[in-house]
Amino acid sequence: MARLAGLAMFDPNGDQVGRVRDAVARPRTGNLPPRVVGLISEIPMRRRIFVPIGRVTAIEADAVVLNTGTLNLRRFERRPGELLVLEDLLDRRVTVVDSGRPATVVDIAMEADRVGEWSVTRVAVREFTGRLARRGHLRQLDWSEVHGLLDEPDSQGTAGLLAVLDNLRAADLANVLQDLNETRRFEVAAALDDERLADVLEELPEQDQVEIIASLEPERAADVLEEMDPDDAADLLAELPKPEQEVLLDLMEPDEADKVSQLLDYSPGTAGSIMTSEPVIMSAGSTVAEALARIREPQLAPAVAAGVFVARPPIATPTGRYLGVVHFQRLLRELPSALLGGVVDNDIDPLEPATPLAEITRRMATYNLVCMPVVDSFDRLVGAVTVDDVLDHLLPPHWRDRDATAGAPAAAAPSAAPPGAPSTAPSAAPSSTATDGAGRG
Repeated sequence: MARLAGLAMFDPNGDQVGRVRDAVARPRTGNLPPRVVGLISEIPMRRRIFVPIGRVTAIEADAVVLNTGTLNLRRFERRPGELLVLEDLLDRRVTVVDSGRPATVVDIAMEADRVGEWSVTRVAVREFTGRLARRGHLRQLDWSEVHGLLDEPDSQGTAGLLAVLDNLRAADLANVLQDLNETRRFEVAAALDDERLADVLEELPEQDQVEIIASLEPERAADVLEEMDPDDAADLLAELPKPEQEVLLDLMEPDEADKVSQLLDYSPGTAGSIMTSEPVIMSAGSTVAEALARIREPQLAPAVAAGVFVARPPIATPTGRYLGVVHFQRLLRELPSALLGGVVDNDIDPLEPATPLAEITRRMATYNLVCMPVVDSFDRLVGAVTVDDVLDHLLPPHWRDRDATAGAPAAAAPSAAPPGAPSTAPSAAPSSTATDGAGRG
């Protein structure tokens, strides 16, 4: 079942309606294997919905196919006693009945009976050998041959779940973390490497960011903050009490801490408070070819790579005298050997650190820009405001919080239908099958 995670889900017409994230099962009495009642699918706008297992007609190596395009788009809510197979069982500490040895669950298998009902029947576990130099033996066992699968775990590993989530974008992984219970969320966050956790934190609501940072050791928290973009790190630290800010800034590398401290000094809602202090900056003597190579670096966000800012040395912010910007489209039109100093665009006044958000928005919209320079009173480039920075601050404060937007309408890919045929497009209203508030019959 770990292979199901991330598979595309299609309706009968071949239109994708989402991706599988987990399976929902209901435990049964008498040590019978749990019955699988449906799959959790993530649809556009990062909403997770419930898809009854009866609507699944095929589970293939690269896709799950449904027998209908009409889905209930109410957000999935777990009922008491329900089991999320991947979230709850992967990495669970259990005991193998025949040997009495402890083991860890590495995968789960489900299969259908003669009447088409699916159950969790097999469990793949890795036994502990007690020897540090050897990996445990991997075994496939029936559900009844493993003890402790449904017990409340004292602790749960993260290796299996992280392997399932490994290919997710940072925003999607942040979405998954919000659905985990608090203990599991902290376990998974602690197991991520610093760079990956930094990327995920940037996609989480402020409250979740603060809770995760607070759950880490201060030294680890400082390392993660160093991996974040300075403006995002500053936004996170701004949510913490002043004493905690100072502790974390002291633990950070001095040059990284200085960048963040400078951003914290600007008034909220101004260009200085939302800008990135690490835009692409080059000297006037650099060539177009060098600039194109620089913006091709994969770690650059698209909005940051949209323009190359030209300044006199020093190149790091705050720079020497600001000269202008060369947008990437201009770079594509110029000879590779041309110097940036000869192709800069400086006919639009740069922003000042105190420029308010409303003015930033008006000017970026007026000139159709995705990034703008921020220049101080000494004509030095101190940073750049990008369109994603502006959107982050224009949207409602809790726009990243799934609970705050759970009632918002969502759209899934409509099914193609011939003219005049009844629509099979997913609807926010319940489908023709009787459903309850969780979208389940």
